[in-house]
Amino acid sequence: QVQLVETGGGLVQAGGSLRLSCAVSGGTLSSYSMAWFRQIPGKESREFVGSISWRRGSTYYKDSVKGRFTISRDNAKNTVYLQMNSLKAEDTAVYYCAADPDPGRLGVEVTSRQAYDYDYWGQGTQVTVSS
Repeated sequence: QVQLVETGGGLVQAGGSLRLSCAVSGGTLSSYSMAWFRQIPGKESREFVGSISWRRGSTYYKDSVKGRFTISRDNAKNTVYLQMNSLKAEDTAVYYCAADPDPGRLGVEVTSRQAYDYDYWGQGTQVTVSS
């Protein structure tokens, strides 16, 4: 059974930084494309934040976080990271990592921005940015 566990959330002032980690167990991270989503208070759906491809580690981001957030992966540690800098109040959300175990079906270096394309999810970690 594949499990994802996010850590690293917390309370930070606007302009500050946090690094989220997503530890993967029960599966092989190197075979998965990974993504981070977030659910903003009052919204029902989770929105795409960024993703990293399984093969070459290509990264893709939501426009509003480009230049501030960075996704990376350490396959040896079975862990994916989300480094968040210059945080804003509007980044406040529960952050989830997700795994796509069949990324090849989308094409070479293609990752999805749709939550329904990811089969495995963590429990989420709260990030609160105070203004």
